[in-house]
Amino acid sequence: MIRATILSSFLTLVLALPAAAAKWPDENSVNQKLEKVVDTDKKAPGMVIAFIDETGTKILAHGKRQRDGADVDGDTVFEIGSITKVFTSLLLADMVQRGEVKLDDPISKFLPPSVKVPTRNGREITLADLATHTSGLPRLPDNMGKLNLLFHMDNPYADYTVADLYAFLSDYKLPRDIGAEYEYSNLGGGLLGHVLALKAGTNYEALVTQRICGPLGMTSTAATRSPQIKALLAQGHNAKGKPVSNWDIPTLTGAGAILSTANDLLKFLAAQMALNKTSLLPGMEMQQTPRHEAGSSAMQIGLGWHILKATRGDIIWHNGGTGGYRSFIGFDQKRKRGVVVLANSANEVDDLGFGLLKDKSPAPAEHTAIKLDPARYDAYLGKYQIAPQAVITISRKGERLFACMTGQSPLEIFPQSETDFFLKVVDAQISFARDRQGAVTGLVLHQNGIDQQAKRLK
Repeated sequence: MIRATILSSFLTLVLALPAAAAKWPDENSVNQKLEKVVDTDKKAPGMVIAFIDETGTKILAHGKRQRDGADVDGDTVFEIGSITKVFTSLLLADMVQRGEVKLDDPISKFLPPSVKVPTRNGREITLADLATHTSGLPRLPDNMGKLNLLFHMDNPYADYTVADLYAFLSDYKLPRDIGAEYEYSNLGGGLLGHVLALKAGTNYEALVTQRICGPLGMTSTAATRSPQIKALLAQGHNAKGKPVSNWDIPTLTGAGAILSTANDLLKFLAAQMALNKTSLLPGMEMQQTPRHEAGSSAMQIGLGWHILKATRGDIIWHNGGTGGYRSFIGFDQKRKRGVVVLANSANEVDDLGFGLLKDKSPAPAEHTAIKLDPARYDAYLGKYQIAPQAVITISRKGERLFACMTGQSPLEIFPQSETDFFLKVVDAQISFARDRQGAVTGLVLHQNGIDQQAKRLK
């Protein structure tokens, strides 16, 4: 969800990769997927899929920047949402390499003395804790929910100020030990970007521009909508295809503000995969080192990057989403394959990204909804704890059933059996569990090859 810039005159020449077609994607198959998403299913007005490997790069695109506008292509700008956190964590790793900070530096070292950063059992939150989502901070600050989320869902971060952030930190009580558990946190990612910019004596966008975009030749990547960016920006759309506002993220910029293009993100992947050797490579290798389990034994977290254990090679990845865009970036370091997926729609694209990276991975299973008596839904209503600070709420509206994760919007779920349901906007399924007496005791969220159990709350 955000972008960045940097302060330093250190620039590295980046050699452009040849625009040869990468060998491994089946272009006909990918083009068929694009046409199905855009033309048949109408899940996005436009989508761009980009590939990179040792033979070069390839970009396939289909659809429009807006319904009746120019075609999308490799230079079309999209909001990339939480992929921004990978840039933020790269800033951290690079600053460590330069000797400017240490991973175990407490964040209180860089914040004003008036800010009382929460501690627990004598342990302080460090820079590494923020980058690995193990700080104990929640997904979003609760004073943002009161100020923004209830009234400004079209642009929820726009009015959240630095003063609001400092007030939240000074009042918050950590619910568990720092470093104990992974809990994905937009607040943590935004706070990390804020702290690093303070240390560098600049703003986040300037820091990213100078230390990442400049060295890598990423000329269409930014955290604000300049005239140049606006000229190439795709119009965002919600999951139902209606145009929506762009997001402004002035305080938690490092969590999700960056806008970018497929061509720029291919340059970023080329550096991450060491296909182009740059001055940023030591920091990138730090990023890719697993540091903590992330929700299951199959998923780990490095600095910003998530690392999925796969049969033929680990997939290093991140996704992103704002009100009108979805994005995926990932690569297999062992086989030197990378993928970028960008869409100007709120419908998920993760299944495409993972499917293209997994060797001979089958397409997502087709799910068919059955007819159930809506009265049966009542047995499932309630809250289910899936992580320390994350709850899935199951609710009913008339004859429709919805699932809502903490900090997210409700999504409709559809029955394929009496206990098994699926989502249409993302490749995910929910199975409800019952005890011997038939009472619903929990659920399992199936997504990206991972099964996450959630216990029903009383």
